[in-house]
Amino acid sequence: MGKVNELRRGKIGKLIARRIREFEGLGRKGNEEWFSELCFCILTANSTARLGIKIQRELGSEGFLTLPLEELGHRLKVAGHRFPNTRARFIIEARKFRNIKGIIERFTDTRQARGWLAENVSGVGYKESSHFLRNVGFTDVAILDRHVLSVLHEHGLIDGVPRSLTRGRYLEIERKLEGLARKLGLTLGELDLYLWYSKTGEVLK
Repeated sequence: MGKVNELRRGKIGKLIARRIREFEGLGRKGNEEWFSELCFCILTANSTARLGIKIQRELGSEGFLTLPLEELGHRLKVAGHRFPNTRARFIIEARKFRNIKGIIERFTDTRQARGWLAENVSGVGYKESSHFLRNVGFTDVAILDRHVLSVLHEHGLIDGVPRSLTRGRYLEIERKLEGLARKLGLTLGELDLYLWYSKTGEVLK
């Protein structure tokens, strides 16, 4: 993973450090901002971060919290989401957790919080839960999306890129990434951004 060290020394390293500070800043905000970020992560499942960002900017936390199901689905469809009605329903259902920051802060362990999210929020699995937690400032979980898995496969850390991950397989691969992160002196949240950039050429969120 010499490429990661090379990236750390240049402008990408500075950009990723800034992005981590932005996540930490979001973590200091309130329930509405956290709920908006949860909706963003619901939208990125089987879609793209770029589209999720676009929709999040258009609707904001108010739209996610107040739009009726039919109108929300229409707005997602117009924005170009592949699954507008399903994602709209997931967001409506998630409104019962509009105090999401308060809920997450009751946990003393990030991975227990992730387990709760995956079990209780419709449309959110381990990857989306990890994504949400990283984006509100928790950097000790791995976001195993297809780009990251592809990089791991290319470097011989996993055999193939699985189409889906069981909880056990997710945790197994995450442990491998933890070992790599320790060697590089990075958190899992930082390493994810470097691996994602190495595959996509972008640093989003």
